[in-house]
Amino acid sequence: MTKRHPRSQPTWTDVKAKLASLDRIELTGLIQNLYAAHKDNQTFLHTRFGLGEDVLKPYKETLDRWLWPDVLRNQDISVAKAKQAISSYRKAVGEPAGLAELMVLYCESAAGFCNDVGYEDEGYFDALVRMFEQALKVTRQLSAGDRDALLIRLDRVRTISHNLGYGVGDDMDSLLVNYTGA
Repeated sequence: MTKRHPRSQPTWTDVKAKLASLDRIELTGLIQNLYAAHKDNQTFLHTRFGLGEDVLKPYKETLDRWLWPDVLRNQDISVAKAKQAISSYRKAVGEPAGLAELMVLYCESAAGFCNDVGYEDEGYFDALVRMFEQALKVTRQLSAGDRDALLIRLDRVRTISHNLGYGVGDDMDSLLVNYTGA
């Protein structure tokens, strides 16, 4: 029988100690069980090891689902779930080009949805402007060719955002100047 700790919740330290006692076969079996247990674990491992044709695809699908829902089917919007997709990618690999792509896609989806359906929500707009800034920050880390292509896409988002009101386009104008000098 395993001795119980007086704490109510185990910690990473407790798990790490148990993992240290496993041999290679047991550790592989554990990872196989985690892989089979949940689609998010599969996505994480595929991304971490660069498996599949497009490791960004599941993250892009999540962004599309939660930022541009099917209004005819009464699907909900969730900024938190969309941001979680980017956070999950960051934990799996965190490669700047992939992060920038997801952040720019977030901006394109959010601005496009608002523009197409006339969605007006100040919190949604605030999240869009914050993601626009994060996208600019990450994009600065990329090579000129990759950076320029993403900046063109962000500039389109900025242009569309002038249709949204609430000063969204103006905020993006300022951010673009601050980060690119344009």
